Amino acid sequence: MISHIQGKLVEKNPTHVVIDCNGVGYFLNISLHTYSQIPDQEHLKLYTQLLVKEDSHTLYGFSSVAERDMFRLLISVSGIGAGTARTMLSSLTPKQVREGIAAGDVALIQSIKGIGAKTAQRVIIDLKDKVLKIYDIDEVSLSVNNTNKEEALSALEVLGFVKKPAERVVDKIIAAQPDATVETIIKLALKNL
Repeated sequence: MISHIQGKLVEKNPTHVVIDCNGVGYFLNISLHTYSQIPDQEHLKLYTQLLVKEDSHTLYGFSSVAERDMFRLLISVSGIGAGTARTMLSSLTPKQVREGIAAGDVALIQSIKGIGAKTAQRVIIDLKDKVLKIYDIDEVSLSVNNTNKEEALSALEVLGFVKKPAERVVDKIIAAQPDATVETIIKLALKNL
């Protein structure tokens, strides 16, 4: 299997890159997250996953091993193909996907285009234990953050803010300050909304 490709960046698009490696141009499908992480330098190294099907060999490129590992976990779920997994990693960072699965946050996973309630639940059911074990995440700290997040969001909704934009702001605050209290989250969100 091809673990990584290192070479000269020939073409860079939001959906794919072409890397010239000793005269051979490799076409790698990428997520928007990887696209945002790729520097505009001549030399580039991407971690890869080769998917072989009856009618195609498709190479996917990732800026980090963590993103590739999350991609592999996602495609192991029944009903989640490479395209859906790439969309998930384009909509959310690998860390957000990982924490959403670990926390059992169906709404977060369902917010991704093309993911319905049943698929979101299946992803969480199939991967929650694996994610908790692999990344050694403590469920207690997740539930505290999740409770603080829910309380802050309901308070912001009562104040008249729309849920989706408020949720994005609150997620950024919690990512920056995981131990923030509900009051702190609300105060910071009010400044950013």
